[in-house]
Amino acid sequence: MQRRNFLKTLGAGAAGVAAAPFISTAKADEVISWRMVTSWPQNFPALGTGAKDFAERIERLSGGRMRIEVLGAGELVPALEVFDAVAAGTAEMGHSASYYWRGKVAAAQFFTAVPFGMNTTETNAWIYNGGGQELWDELYAKHNLKPFAVGNTGTQMAGWFKKEIHSLDDMRGVRIRLPGLAGEAMNGIGATAVNMPGSEIFTSLQTGVLDAADWVGPYNDMAFGLYQVADYYYTSVWNEPSAVLEGTINLDAWNALPDDLKDVVTEAARSANLSMIDEFTYRNAQALETLVDEHGVELRTFPEDVMQALYESSMEVLQRQVDDDPDSKQIYDSYLAFQKLVRPFTDVGEYSYLKGRDNVGA
Repeated sequence: MQRRNFLKTLGAGAAGVAAAPFISTAKADEVISWRMVTSWPQNFPALGTGAKDFAERIERLSGGRMRIEVLGAGELVPALEVFDAVAAGTAEMGHSASYYWRGKVAAAQFFTAVPFGMNTTETNAWIYNGGGQELWDELYAKHNLKPFAVGNTGTQMAGWFKKEIHSLDDMRGVRIRLPGLAGEAMNGIGATAVNMPGSEIFTSLQTGVLDAADWVGPYNDMAFGLYQVADYYYTSVWNEPSAVLEGTINLDAWNALPDDLKDVVTEAARSANLSMIDEFTYRNAQALETLVDEHGVELRTFPEDVMQALYESSMEVLQRQVDDDPDSKQIYDSYLAFQKLVRPFTDVGEYSYLKGRDNVGA
């Protein structure tokens, strides 16, 4: 779709769509009211508030012509049923992460995080400029959904562990909350990956259901109090070098929107995406300092044999994925080609600068 200068049309009347049924003709002065179901607790920092930010941007940019009620996990549907609820029209919108749907749409995982894959800047470039959005649209249209990137947590930590990891042998038998492709790779080195909503992590660590858990990063991890139930915080990033949050819209509802409001939603999603990245950059820095200085959290890195095993297992998982699923092959081929394209500049640009800054002690 060609992007229009939608700001010129925000005050104009246009046909709309009511929440139910989707296909209707609304008068120019009528408000389109939708519901957004999410995978996050209501108002949870950055994730829950990010969903509300997205909704508020739509209302503001539409001049009040669209209003979105945001519902936390469990208020209308459970946290991990957002995909189905929006596809079926139980709610018009969703806010979640695509790797939660690996059992329904295996290829969806590539639109959240790829182990040892692209960073946030590279991932955004692929989505917006490298054909990622078009592939995402094509995949989700099969399930009656229109997807958007509406946020990104940036680099995620390797997780919280109740026992220190000294070697690969220490990983065997560890039950860890870890979703997506990374979870499959963790299974490959002898651990057991579990997919569960973030709201269940604390109790699961406390009661021994889990031995370790990935959640997000310092800001969100501190909000859940994970430092109270696990002593070691592993910073060896491999699992989610970038983690996209997805907004979904029921495709029937999306198609019934007038073009100017489609542009409003598209631009609201893009600005919400950048806003969340900025927030995590700032808040993670603050939270990490608090965790270490005030709560005595011990930072650790995985031993070399663990990282090597995780890399090899990740490559095997990705290969199996593309061998077994044509959609995954098409998407990963695009992802990998873009990663190979941008990496040389990332290496001589960002990476080279960070090494140089470190060497001079800046």
